[in-house]
Amino acid sequence: MISSAVLPEALHQVRSYMDEMFSLIHPTSFYERGIPERHRLIFYLGHVEAFDWNQICRWTLGKPSFHEEFDQLFEAGIDPEQGTLPLDQPSDWPSLDEVLEYNRRVREEIDRCVDEAPTDILHIAIEHRWMHVETTAFIFHHLAQNAKYTPTLPTPPVISPPVHEMLEIPEGFTTLGSDVSDKFGWDNEFNGYETVVPEFLISKYKVTNGQYLQFVHEGAAPPSFWFQRGGAWFLRTMFGECPLPHDWPVYVSQSEAQAYATWAGMELPTEAQFHRAAYGTMNGEERLFPWGNEWPKGIHGNFGLKHWDPVSVTAHPAGESDFGVAQLVGNGWEWTSTLFHPFEGFTPHATYPGYSTRFFDEDHYVVKGAGPQTAVCLLRRSFRNWFRPNYPYAHVGFRCVQNGS
Repeated sequence: MISSAVLPEALHQVRSYMDEMFSLIHPTSFYERGIPERHRLIFYLGHVEAFDWNQICRWTLGKPSFHEEFDQLFEAGIDPEQGTLPLDQPSDWPSLDEVLEYNRRVREEIDRCVDEAPTDILHIAIEHRWMHVETTAFIFHHLAQNAKYTPTLPTPPVISPPVHEMLEIPEGFTTLGSDVSDKFGWDNEFNGYETVVPEFLISKYKVTNGQYLQFVHEGAAPPSFWFQRGGAWFLRTMFGECPLPHDWPVYVSQSEAQAYATWAGMELPTEAQFHRAAYGTMNGEERLFPWGNEWPKGIHGNFGLKHWDPVSVTAHPAGESDFGVAQLVGNGWEWTSTLFHPFEGFTPHATYPGYSTRFFDEDHYVVKGAGPQTAVCLLRRSFRNWFRPNYPYAHVGFRCVQNGS
């Protein structure tokens, strides 16, 4: 979690990073859709600024609006069912220059009054931006290559191939959510509780492209990130393509993950099983290993925006849980079989009541862990993410479990 003393600095940091991301988009491509069901890119350029303005200045500090139309136009995104396509046209949106000027004015106004804003509102603004860094990365991934500029890319580490095995997780307690009321968290993280998880087996590694390829050979549809050329399989990376890396985690929808697990005679883990598998101890307290800002990004996992793409599932052995389960944090979020529901006693946040409540609909599943573009401030044990089961565009993989009889 970000210290309250450095919140204004943290806001500037994430602004700068998001500016760098948007600078990778060709100016003529802001009116395209990277994901057919989502808004055009121009919306996301204005959304994070309008969100900050509405949260900090309008709804909290009572500042008068200087552009009410944009405040509403860019206020909230959409989460349509798969195949439900928006009907808007590029001409329905303001010009790029108009949006950039709105953004400039918003930042100027916020910077004047940022010291007046409550710390929880600043936390919301900062973490919301970091989440949209990741959302933008999903969209970038599905843009045509000529719509974006390619930055300097790090060389992925060369790692030994995985030896797949199932690890035994003994029965024990685990904690879901958080009950620490004096630290920032999103509304769905509270009120945490402890539960007993019966023993089970879990795969040491996330399911790889190589493992999933066997499923495809037996008739399953390929993931949305794959394509075939000349009889060979390739992976669509963030800024290009490469022969399918068999030791990288496969990114799929929850429905595809569930189908694979059924084919393999196994199941997807519950949210509680994920927590239990990630068990570790620090100063005598349960934690999800190695979640926390004190852990060096480059050693314990592929998160914190060091890589645009995945790396081998055998990378970062220092990030294994006490049970030896690898990469529970980083290199791709992980699907669970748990529907996204509130914990008992749920209370929506006053200025952002729809953050969680509009997704408690029996049609979104909890995902845990982190992806390559997940910011370090989100790597807390209680953080919960979620998507629709047929959503194929996010950087989400999975692993399988075998439950006792």
